[in-house]
Amino acid sequence: MTRTLADWLQTIERIHPKSIDMGLERIREVAQRLGLARPGKAVITVGGTNGKGSTVAFIEAIARAAGWKVGAYTSPHLLAYNERVRIDGADVGDADFIAAFEAIEAARGETQLTYFEYGTLAALWLFGRAKLDLAVLEVGLGGRLDATNIVDADVAVITTVDLDHQDYLGEDREAIGAEKVGIARAWKPLVLGDDDPPSSVLGHAYRIGAPTWRIANDFFFEALPPQVDAGGQALPGRWRWREVGRRMELPMPRLAAPVQLRNAAVAIAALRALPKSPKALPRAAIAEGVADADVRGRLQRFERDGVEVVVDVGHNPQAARALAAWLRAQPASGRLYAVYAALSDKDVIGVVEALAPSVDIWRIAGLADAGPRGGHVDALAGRLRGTAAADAQAHEDVPAALRAAVDGAAPGDRVLVLGSFHTVAAALDWLARD
Repeated sequence: MTRTLADWLQTIERIHPKSIDMGLERIREVAQRLGLARPGKAVITVGGTNGKGSTVAFIEAIARAAGWKVGAYTSPHLLAYNERVRIDGADVGDADFIAAFEAIEAARGETQLTYFEYGTLAALWLFGRAKLDLAVLEVGLGGRLDATNIVDADVAVITTVDLDHQDYLGEDREAIGAEKVGIARAWKPLVLGDDDPPSSVLGHAYRIGAPTWRIANDFFFEALPPQVDAGGQALPGRWRWREVGRRMELPMPRLAAPVQLRNAAVAIAALRALPKSPKALPRAAIAEGVADADVRGRLQRFERDGVEVVVDVGHNPQAARALAAWLRAQPASGRLYAVYAALSDKDVIGVVEALAPSVDIWRIAGLADAGPRGGHVDALAGRLRGTAAADAQAHEDVPAALRAAVDGAAPGDRVLVLGSFHTVAAALDWLARD
């Protein structure tokens, strides 16, 4: 019987007893059996704690605007597995994924692959057949032992280093940085989006001879003052990217948060750092890509009867601080409701503390259908005792919490939904059906 994509996804979830089993031996062995070549003429691998998905989107949009054939591999997905692999800006179809999974199954023998390893091999298999100018790979977890690290990148990017996934990566920024910098390669550029990278990152780059492109040292960005036309009307905002001997004034990104200027700046640096560009990279393409790049679930905005609904996948304190900065820059005219649901291994207190000054009313929800890391809302409520969200009204799931928040809000109020990809996926599904 022919397997559907849904059948295959159920199968690959069961092949390995662990959802996360970091290491490169298994996937490298199967990749060799598959005869996987480089996934593109040029490869950029993007790691970091936050900002990876947006940075990939900027790189992809700019390169495509320049006429490059681009493949992008990201994770996790929101609504459909197909979102994880894009070629020429389009999600890969079911039939192509099925062909990739069939090839991997034939090659793996008795080797047990995790769900992510299976998906990474599928992406590399599909990219290898697409004759790409550029492959952009988003690291799933960490870097050194992540499945994407079987590919030697021409440019490695580390967007930020902050606290997340400490059970796997270490308890502080130095330990986490040491894991993330494992994607760097000897004598190949390493682009850093942190103003103050951990010494573990800089030390490793020095030891292997990887030239670093550091934000605020080797390249810079700044928003330009508002301008008005001759009639006194405000002109669209602009910002500047610059390095020694070069500067560009560019349109503001479609992606809304202030942190997106940093992500866009890092993306530009990554493309310019390529030792050998597959094709030219005109300034007009950079401007077009910055303006057009978009990522579902990043400050994505909706309207329901005068109430603004904003969904964001932010799930750790650093992401929450970026959200708080956007809320201060773009305040609602009314109250702010926060609908919050988080996985069991996240720093929920840090997230709430970062957002508390901006939030008027909290509603929390369970993620019982999110697998072993999900949980009932009572468990989340217990972890939030003593915080600003201690008295939040609890709901069984995200749709119930979002429905209650929207029903209780008045025109001019804003509802912010955050906490995980599972949270945002459930919210987007409810908004689509509502």
